[in-house]
Amino acid sequence: MPKLVVRCFAISLDGFSAAPDQRLEAPFGRDGLRLMGWAFATKHFSAMFGRGGGAEGIDNDFASSADANIGASILGRRMFGPPPDVQDKAAWRGWWGTNPPYHHPVFVLTHEEKAPLEMEGGTRFTFVNDGIHSALAQAFAAANGKDVRLAGGAATVRAYLKAGLIDELHLVQVPVLFGQGERIFEDLGGVESLYECVEFTPSAAVSHLRIVKKAN
Repeated sequence: MPKLVVRCFAISLDGFSAAPDQRLEAPFGRDGLRLMGWAFATKHFSAMFGRGGGAEGIDNDFASSADANIGASILGRRMFGPPPDVQDKAAWRGWWGTNPPYHHPVFVLTHEEKAPLEMEGGTRFTFVNDGIHSALAQAFAAANGKDVRLAGGAATVRAYLKAGLIDELHLVQVPVLFGQGERIFEDLGGVESLYECVEFTPSAAVSHLRIVKKAN
């Protein structure tokens, strides 16, 4: 049965997935790219960015399997891109340039009304104005029997967690402290009864945690 999954979602030691002051030049916030150093060092990410080399091993294995069996994705508006008052509203095309890394249908939760956006490489952004359940239904329909990946950001993951809609959550805990920013585990009383951690795999750089919804 298709699942809603979160994969390779990096958080700091104090639980933040983005630092303060997110802007066009700093999508992860001020000095927030420290969360992604482990990923950029892998062979998988090096190939994604057109570079050679990169490390193999535990982190690369998790990174390279993150897109397995994914047929569609869901993003929050801030994960899609900066607000349209930062970019020209008519040309609002997100963080990702002309060829985003998704290559499948992507559903963006937003209050902004915008026509679907066709990009290079098979990515099609559809902007959803009527909530998380509508986005999930549309994403499952578009995924054609494959899983749907919930790519973030923090507020979007938190909303789906609070609703008990996520089937599997892979977190990458990075040994840095932010002190402030955006957390996914905030105001989630009761979530502990719905989910359990079933895997803890440390590498030399980070720790990988897999959290799944408990069976009924």
